Amino acid sequence: MKHLNIRLVRETEIEQLQLISIKTFEETFIDHCAPTDLSDFLKSAYSYEKLKTEFQNEESIFYFAEYGTKIVGYLKLNWGKAQTESLEENALELERIYLLAEYQGKQIGQFLVDNAMQIAKNKKFKTIWLGVWENNLRAISFYKKNGFEQFSSHIFPLGNDMQTDILMKKTILD
Repeated sequence: MKHLNIRLVRETEIEQLQLISIKTFEETFIDHCAPTDLSDFLKSAYSYEKLKTEFQNEESIFYFAEYGTKIVGYLKLNWGKAQTESLEENALELERIYLLAEYQGKQIGQFLVDNAMQIAKNKKFKTIWLGVWENNLRAISFYKKNGFEQFSSHIFPLGNDMQTDILMKKTILD
């Protein structure tokens, strides 16, 4: 396997972040939602301005996954008020773990989850949590394999389609 690396995204790379956000989300969900819902979602959720605002939030952090010299995915972590849900104190949200389709099945997703859990441990977060679409059975199985357990759910608006995300968490520190 080529060299696998994770590194912080730099502010000068927001355009690259935008491109990979759109491509990975579209690859994953294009067959599961109406084209107008997907298009509307991508334009609002991954606009350059929105990503720049998220990037500049002091309670969020982005990491690129590199396979060789190619950026193949990314990870977004939130804590404090940047989290998409108000949960228990001292929790870290794994909001996004996105990989290009051609790099799935190469243990890169596992590499990113392992890094997210290590970051959570290093920063002394008690739990790490995430939301995953209820019909993404492959991802749900992957997270269960990594010790995440369902604890709730919430609605994820994808355009006009109100989808249900399963909320899963894992205890990092007792």
